[in-house]
Amino acid sequence: MKIIMPATAILNFQVRFLNNRDSKNLISNLRLLISNCVFLYLKFNEKMRTILIEPTENTKVMKFVADYNLIPGSLELDRSSDISEIPLAQELFNYPFVERIFITANFVAVAKQDTVEWEHVAESLKNVIEDELLANPRIYLQKKKELYQIYAEMTPNPNAMKFVSNRLLIEGFVEVKSKEEAEGVPLAQAIFNEFDFTKEIFISDNFVAVTRDDSVEWHQVMMAVRGFIAEYLQNGGEISNLAPQKHENPVEKIINREYTDDEQKISDILNEYVAPAVENDGGKISLMEYDQENKTAKMLLQGACSGCPSSTATLKNGIENILKQFVPDLVEKVEAVNG
Repeated sequence: MKIIMPATAILNFQVRFLNNRDSKNLISNLRLLISNCVFLYLKFNEKMRTILIEPTENTKVMKFVADYNLIPGSLELDRSSDISEIPLAQELFNYPFVERIFITANFVAVAKQDTVEWEHVAESLKNVIEDELLANPRIYLQKKKELYQIYAEMTPNPNAMKFVSNRLLIEGFVEVKSKEEAEGVPLAQAIFNEFDFTKEIFISDNFVAVTRDDSVEWHQVMMAVRGFIAEYLQNGGEISNLAPQKHENPVEKIINREYTDDEQKISDILNEYVAPAVENDGGKISLMEYDQENKTAKMLLQGACSGCPSSTATLKNGIENILKQFVPDLVEKVEAVNG
């Protein structure tokens, strides 16, 4: 409830904020917000391991039974045993009355001294075992993994969704325009194989931008894609075996030439004033060609920008005006080339 109430308040605010927007955009934003709230609610309401207390024929021994197998084989431990890699045993032996611990199958058996009665200590031991199994479900100390946290961001292109990680994925970017081109990019291959609606994939720095076809809407599949990417990365899946293209000058790889002085001036303006905002929306923009005679700069659009219906307006209203302002003697017109 502590999570649901703030989420409801945010939802009410979002409804008021979006009242004047196009109804289709309103619905898309609300669905995305609700999906993220549900994800957070489920994440923060994971159930603890439940342990049952079960007496044995030996009055000195009590069994604490889990709902899953703890380890293959068995362990028998006393105070002389090496328990440096067994946090559960370390915590149990903090109680001076615990003499021995036996772990096998789905239970932990604890042998006590006669100085205490089970009715006074069994519940405390149960709580300790539940806490330790939550941290180390397989008894032995688990090496902590740095979790991949993935969240979804809408982009100006309604067909493209950006899945952002809290960790760096690659240094540079890789663009896969179709399933047939995914060889050498295992993450892209996995997404194409799992989701038939995938058209293109763009991987850059800490995000994956996925472009869908018209067979689905993002509110129907967004959580599934996000969960799949998070699980793939957490399980150590490879991202790309291909050398990523560099952000500094990706056009050079495409057109295989050096910039002229005028082109370099235009490119510098793009990199400083335009590229950060475009990349934040899951895309990439680069100068591909410059027509000095007609003062026309042709831009290569990649990622979420490729095929985006608002990209033309962005070029005309934003990029063209910026270039006219900073280099008026060089640029009068901007054209787009989709990557």
